Amino acid sequence: MNLNPMEQFAIKPIFGLDKPLLHIGGHPIFFTNQALLMVIVAVASTLFLTFAVKPNRLVPTRGQSMAEMSYEFVANMIHTATGEDGLKFFPVVFTLFIFVLCSNFFGMIPGSFTVTSQIAVTLALACFVIGMVIVTGFVKHGIGFLKLFVPHAPWYLLILLIPIEVISFLTRPISLSVRLFANMLAGHTMLAVFGGFVVALGSAGGILSVLSIAPMLLIVAIMLLELLVAFLQAYVFAILTCIYLNEALHLHDHH
Repeated sequence: MNLNPMEQFAIKPIFGLDKPLLHIGGHPIFFTNQALLMVIVAVASTLFLTFAVKPNRLVPTRGQSMAEMSYEFVANMIHTATGEDGLKFFPVVFTLFIFVLCSNFFGMIPGSFTVTSQIAVTLALACFVIGMVIVTGFVKHGIGFLKLFVPHAPWYLLILLIPIEVISFLTRPISLSVRLFANMLAGHTMLAVFGGFVVALGSAGGILSVLSIAPMLLIVAIMLLELLVAFLQAYVFAILTCIYLNEALHLHDHH
C-alpha cells in the first residue's frame, strides 16, 4: 500500500488519454485530473447559481438562500473595500470567490483533487488579478497611476522608497498565490499523514489498533478546521483583490 501523502497532488492524464490532445509551442497538452476538477467546479457552481435562484418564488429554498447570501456577501465586501466605484467589478470578484471556494470544498471530497493546491493555478489567478489592477489603474488615471509608487515622503527618501514600493507591488502575485497554495497543500498533507497513521496502527494489531483512535479523532478535528480554512482562503483571496482594486481606483487613499 502506498502511503505517500504527496501522491494526492500528482497531475496525471485521465480516462486513458495518455496521448496529448494537442501541442502548443512544442509542449504536449493532456486532459488531466486537474483539468477535470476545474471543469466540474465551473459547471457545478454555474448550474447551482443559475437554477437555485428563481425571482418569482415566494418562499426561497435553502439553495436560493445560499446563493443570495453569497451574492450579498461579496457585494458588501466589495462596497466596503472599494466603495461604489468597485461594484462594477462584482462579476469578476464574485467569480474568483466562488471558483476558489468551490475548488477548496471539492478538494475535501475523498478521492477528489484539490485544484488550489497547485501553484500553477493559484499563480495564474493571482497574475490575472494584478493584471486587472494595472489595466484599471492606467484606464482610470493614465500615467498618473504611477503615483501609486510615490509615497508622501521627503524627496531624499524617495530614492529608497520608490524601488521598495515597486518591488512590493510586483511581489503581490507571489504572495497572493503562495498563501492559497500553501494553506491547501499543508492541510491536505496533514490529513494524508494522519490517515497513514490510522492505517498503520490499525493493521498492526493488538494494543496498537486501539491507539489508532487518536489519529482518527485528529483527522476529524483537522477536517473541520480545513473546512474553515477553505472558506477563509477564498475570502482572503477575494478581499485582497478588492483592496488592490481600491488602490487602483483611489490613489489618494493609498498613502
